[in-house]
Amino acid sequence: MGTRAGTDGTGSRDGDQAAYRAGFACLVGRPNAGKSTLTNALVGQKVAITSSKPQTTRHTIRGIATTPQAQLILVDTPGLHKPRTLLGQRLNDLVRETLLEVDVIGFCLPADQRPGPGDAFIANELTELRSVRRRPVVAIATKADTVDRDKLAEHLMAIDQLGDWDAIIPCSAVSGEQVDQVRDLLSSYLPRSPKLYPDGVMTDEPDIIMIAELVREAALEGVRDELPHSLAVVVEEMVPREGRPADSPMLDVRVNVFVERPSQKAIVIGKGGSRLREVGTNSRKAIEELLGQRVYLDLHVKVAKDWQRDPKQMQRLGF
Repeated sequence: MGTRAGTDGTGSRDGDQAAYRAGFACLVGRPNAGKSTLTNALVGQKVAITSSKPQTTRHTIRGIATTPQAQLILVDTPGLHKPRTLLGQRLNDLVRETLLEVDVIGFCLPADQRPGPGDAFIANELTELRSVRRRPVVAIATKADTVDRDKLAEHLMAIDQLGDWDAIIPCSAVSGEQVDQVRDLLSSYLPRSPKLYPDGVMTDEPDIIMIAELVREAALEGVRDELPHSLAVVVEEMVPREGRPADSPMLDVRVNVFVERPSQKAIVIGKGGSRLREVGTNSRKAIEELLGQRVYLDLHVKVAKDWQRDPKQMQRLGF
C-alpha cells in the first residue's frame, strides 16, 4: 500500500513533525452505501466516481486529505457482497487484501436503510479480519441528512448491535454535516508519521484510470439496472494533437466502452446515437477539468461477450 521510509522509531523526521499522523484508511460497506461520495467530501474534490447505481467502483481509487495535523489517504474499494460471478469474487478478494494493509477501516451504513443481511455479512467479515490482524474500525452512519433525529438514533443503536466498533459517528457527505469530524476521527487512528504525499496532491491514480472512471460514470447515468456490472472502459490512446499552437494544446483521447451483449450496446448508444453523444459531452467536460486542457474524445462501444466470466477477457480489460 505504501512504505514509510526515512522515519525514526516515532515515525517522525524531526521534532516539529513529532505529533503528525499519516496513513491509510479504507471505507467499506455494501454497494451504494455512500463510500465514494464520502471519499469525495473528505478530500474536497471528485476523485471517486459516484452513481446512484450500486457496484460502480472497480479500481482502488485513493483520495488524499491533508490537514495541518494529519494526512489521511483514503482507499475506496468496491462494495463487499456475496459474489455471483468471477468478477464479484475478484472484487471481494481485492477488498480483503486492501483491508489487511490499511491503518483504519470506516464501515459505512446508510441511515436511510435498516442494517440488513448485507451489512451483517460485512460485519462478520470485519470481525474475522480483526482476529487475523487487529485494525480499528469506525462505523459511519452515512446519509444522515435523509432521516429525522429519532430514526438516526435508532440507526446508531442498530449499528452498535452489529459488532464491536472502536467508534460510531453519523455524517452527511451531501450536506457536509460532520464530514470534518469523520476525517479527524479516522486520522486519530493513524500512526505517527510525516506526510506521505506532497501538499496539493489529492489522488495518486494515473490520469488514464481517472479518465476511464469518468467515462464509466457518464455512461452509467440514467441507464437500466443490469448495466453497471457489464460495463468496462479502456482508454486506448492519449496523444497531443499535432500542429496546435503552444498556448492552446489539445489532447486526442480514444476510449472503448465494453458491454457483454448487443442489446446493452444499443442502450449505451441510444436512439440515433443520442445517448452516446450525451455521454461524450458530459465525460469530456469532466476530463478537461481533470487535465486542465482541451480534449477531443473519440468514444466507441464494443461487445466483449460475457467478459465477466472469462478470465482472459477480464485481464485484457484490466481486472
